[in-house]
Amino acid sequence: MRVVVADDVLFTRAGLVRLLAEAGCEVVGEAHDLDSTLRETLVNRPDVVVLDIRMPPTHSDEGLVAAARIGADLPGTGVLVLSSYVEPAYAMRLIDDHPEGVGYLLKERVSDTAVLVDALSRIVDGECVVDPTIVARLVGRRRRTDPLDVLTEREREVLALLAEGLSNRAVAERITVTERTVEAHTKLIFQKLGLDADPLSNRRVQAVLAYLRSAT
Repeated sequence: MRVVVADDVLFTRAGLVRLLAEAGCEVVGEAHDLDSTLRETLVNRPDVVVLDIRMPPTHSDEGLVAAARIGADLPGTGVLVLSSYVEPAYAMRLIDDHPEGVGYLLKERVSDTAVLVDALSRIVDGECVVDPTIVARLVGRRRRTDPLDVLTEREREVLALLAEGLSNRAVAERITVTERTVEAHTKLIFQKLGLDADPLSNRRVQAVLAYLRSAT
């Protein structure tokens, strides 16, 4: 897996580079601000870009701006945005712009190499990955109407885990059922949400997007 790493804090960037190298990833470029992130991505054409949400010049939403530009200029390049804060609105903005091949994780989560590499692999495969803390924050909001009322409690549980980027096998282990049972739940979720088996669309991503939108 070829990766560009972007963070204006040298210590953080070096730590990510080390974790990725130890996991067998090839870091093909490093960047410290919006312009250098876009330049390194265009020159090196990585499989995925890992970038901080706040970088120079304004330290506000450069990561989201870069993600949108990368999605428009280099479709198929994955983007993992890292943040030190729980910001559901930013996560939804990222997913709304390009729902496939993107992820939004808290920085504390990626200190676990296995979590980081698993997230990157799913993003490269076209999935979307959202930090469990943000999923929980969104789900915990009160709503007058819920477009997912058609789903059972178990189906909601499965969809919430899919939103975290878990595979069917990982979901099965989490809720202590067989993988075939998870596949059955997932199929019913797709049917109830009206997600047809269109070969040009990723139904898992669309289901996750519908789930997260329902919580905003």
